Amino acid sequence: MDDDYRWFDLPTRLLMAALFLQSGIGKLLDRADTEAYMRAFDLPSFLLWPAAVWELIASVLLALGLGTRWVALLLSGWCLLTAVIFHTDFTDQLMQIMFFKNMVMAGGFIAVARSGAPGLSIDSWLTQRRSVNAREDRRMTAGRW
Repeated sequence: MDDDYRWFDLPTRLLMAALFLQSGIGKLLDRADTEAYMRAFDLPSFLLWPAAVWELIASVLLALGLGTRWVALLLSGWCLLTAVIFHTDFTDQLMQIMFFKNMVMAGGFIAVARSGAPGLSIDSWLTQRRSVNAREDRRMTAGRW
C-alpha cells in the first residue's frame, strides 16, 4: 500500500470501533430496556451479555488493530445479522435508516477486512517483527552452509 495512505485505516478503525464500544456499554448500562427490546423480537434476554461482551471486545481489537481482518469480517456479519433481525420495519423511517446504516457498516468492514491495518496497529507491528525475524533466520541459515 502507498505509504501516503497507510495511516488512513487508523481513524477509520477508531470511528467504527466507537460505535460498537458505545453500543456494548449502552447494553450493559441499560439492561432492562435492552432486554425488553430483545424480547420484542423473540430473542432471549440472556443474549444481551454475549452481545455486549462481543461488541466491547471487538471494538477494542478493532481500535488496536489486532486480528483486524478477522474482527472486521465478523463485525460485517454482525451488522448484517442485526440489520435483518432488528431493522426490517420499513414503514418506520428510523428503522430504514438503521437498516441501511448497518448495510453501510457491513460494507465498510469488508473493506477493512480486505486492507487490514497497515498503519498504526498491532497487526502492522507484528508483521514487521515477523519480517525482521524471517530475514535474520535466512541470514543465519545462509551462514551455516
